[in-house]
Amino acid sequence: MPIVDVELVAGASGVVVPGLAQSLADAVGRTFQSPPGQTWVRLHVLERDHYAENESCLETTDLPVFVRVLKRAVPEGAKLAGEIMELASAIAEITGRPVSCVHVEYAPAARGRLGFGGQLVE
Repeated sequence: MPIVDVELVAGASGVVVPGLAQSLADAVGRTFQSPPGQTWVRLHVLERDHYAENESCLETTDLPVFVRVLKRAVPEGAKLAGEIMELASAIAEITGRPVSCVHVEYAPAARGRLGFGGQLVE
């Protein structure tokens, strides 16, 4: 049931490789060891002109990828740290960005606060 939002700051051309969302979904699903169809990825592209860092001028190779993960329950401690590193590495490989440019955020656990098709996630 993980839902993963990937926001890619686009390079100057703004072009996204065809099939990128599927490649990300497959890699993220493998990272979470999800059965087919159980990890959902939403890809968002942020135009280069709509992203900035204070007092800084970024090279195209330094543009970030922001990742937000929603899971039934959030792992803790070493398990969370390992999952973040594995997820960042997989996304970096697929997007061609350095791991240092992939930033992962976990949303609060979905259990008891999210519904699919009118059914509360327990």
